[in-house]
Order: sequence, then C-alpha cells, then structure tokens
Amino acid sequence: MTWIRTWLPGLMMLALALAGAFAMAPAAQAAPAPVASAEQRILAPSQTGELDEQEIADLLWMREEEKLARDVYLALADTWNLQVFTNISRSEQQHMDTMLSLINTYGLEDPVGDNPQGVFTNPDLQALHDQLLAQGKTSQIEALRVGATIEEVDIVDLERAIADTDNPDVVQAYYNLMCGSENHLRAFVRNLAQQGETYTPQYLDQARYDEIMAGTTGSCGPQLTYKTYMAFFLQ
Repeated sequence: MTWIRTWLPGLMMLALALAGAFAMAPAAQAAPAPVASAEQRILAPSQTGELDEQEIADLLWMREEEKLARDVYLALADTWNLQVFTNISRSEQQHMDTMLSLINTYGLEDPVGDNPQGVFTNPDLQALHDQLLAQGKTSQIEALRVGATIEEVDIVDLERAIADTDNPDVVQAYYNLMCGSENHLRAFVRNLAQQGETYTPQYLDQARYDEIMAGTTGSCGPQLTYKTYMAFFLQ
C-alpha cells in the first residue's frame, strides 16, 4: 500500500486544481431562444380587447354586409348562370364566417341568426340589397356592375371600420376581408372588360381604385395583413 500513500497526495492536489479550473471557466452559453419576427408578434397569437359602441356597430354591419354580397351573388348566379358570381359567393360565405367568429369571440348577438337569403335585420342593408338585386337582374352587364359596386362599398366600409378599431384580431380580419374584396373587384372589372365595358369607380377615389387594379389577384394571408397593419399603425 506504500504506492497509495506516495501518489494519493498528488492525486488530490491534481483533483483540486482541475476543480478550480472548471470553476473559473466561463459557463457554457445556452443557445439563444429564437426571436419572433415583428410579423409573428403581431399576428400570432391574435389578441383581443374590449370593443366600444362604434366597434360593435361596425362588426355587426360588416357581418350583414358580407351576407348582402353573398345573397346578391347567389341570386345573380341563378339569373345569369355566370361562374364569377358562383365563385365569389363562396368567398363571401367565408367572409361571413370570419365575422361570425369575431361576434362569438366578443359575446355579441349575431344579426344574421336564422335569416334566410335576402332577409336582413338592418333596414338600410335590406333596402340596398333589394335595390342592387333589382338592378342586377336587368342585364348581365348591370349584374357585373352591381358586383363591382358591392365590392367598392365593402372596401370603403372596411377602411372606415379599420380606422375605428385598435384591436389586432379585428384589424387582421378586416384587412383579410379587404384583400378578398380587392380580388373580387378586379374579377368583376375584368369580366366587364371582356364584354367591352369599362367600369368607372363610384365610391373609391381614382387613385385608390387604380392602386387596386394594379394589384395582383391571389390569396390573402399574413403577409398582406402584416404590411398593411404596419403601414397603418406605425406610420
């Protein structure tokens, strides 16, 4: 056992020296957590807040306005057998569903309820529906003009509603709907052009209309929402 007594002190000193070295060494750096992009921070998860009276009125209006578009397009699709009305009516149903989701999120009473096609709670929207449907049934050209008019009105109302709210989930929904309305407006104007007709904007100013017409028709998702959100709130 003589060798143990000879080497043990040295081994103990070596162990102490190594322990001291490890103690003085910088701690290993943990991999940094991924930093969410500005787009991710804004869009996911959606944030909700309280709605004031104007925000509530806008949300209920937009729910029925999307129904107006869907109902008119369904009726005109039956009248003229034009595919553009069938296609866009499906999109308007999705818009209605988006507004209903927000209405449920905020615990509001749905103005649509079990109302059938062509029936509205808001008397102004009822009158507008009846007027536009009657106009659209006079000819295919007038039907397409009615479609373009509805999308114009929708865009104007969405822009106003966006200006009246600061709730990110509502803003995101409105911007996605507006993207869809811009797509629809381009589709109706394109169909009019194919029949040799030129559409003149009635509610949008010419610069805004030209901007929409110069855009590319496509899907509406977070990229558009993020850019428009940033442009509106951070200008």
